[in-house]
Amino acid sequence: MSNKIKSPDIVWHHATVTRERRQQQNDHKSIILWFTGFSGAGKSTLAHCVEEMLHQRGCRTFVLDGDNVRHGLCGDLSFSIEDRSENIRRIAEVAKLMMEAGVITLTAFISPFRSERNKARDIFPHGEFLEIYCNCPLEVCEQRDVKGMYKKARSGEIKEFTGISSPYEAPDKPELVVNTADERLEHCAEQVLALLSQRGVFVGN
Repeated sequence: MSNKIKSPDIVWHHATVTRERRQQQNDHKSIILWFTGFSGAGKSTLAHCVEEMLHQRGCRTFVLDGDNVRHGLCGDLSFSIEDRSENIRRIAEVAKLMMEAGVITLTAFISPFRSERNKARDIFPHGEFLEIYCNCPLEVCEQRDVKGMYKKARSGEIKEFTGISSPYEAPDKPELVVNTADERLEHCAEQVLALLSQRGVFVGN
């Protein structure tokens, strides 16, 4: 995941409408919620549940979902280790722009490799990248198999599938671990909102 700029004659343009002004208008801070876990662990479901709760509070939000992003921005990428790395790099850069726009940005990606998640974390100011580990045993995810992906991976139809033929590296020190195997969706979402409250995201609430 390289951030090397190939176009040397470019300059970052500083807008008069700053992130700070947007946050003041929104009445909340912008931040990154990075959901990670196996396929079927409930990342997207939880991210959208959290977004709904935030929206009802009047917050400006957006979910960057793994499948949705691969329909456009990352549609040219495969699921090789190299392309997965590039996928995460692109998502992190988009999330950074959205954070500058004053948005609470939620990303829902397997993002299986610890090093790539750490590289994503490194492009954000300290404390503004919250890694949320959706902890769900592989056997439970495989039982769910909502998209039928595990079955295809077991039969060899899908190569380099996380948990089957490619590893998943759980976070060392995530900001939050949610037990998506046993706990109710709403309870998991409430844990995320509690984390945001602890971090002072809700400025005016």
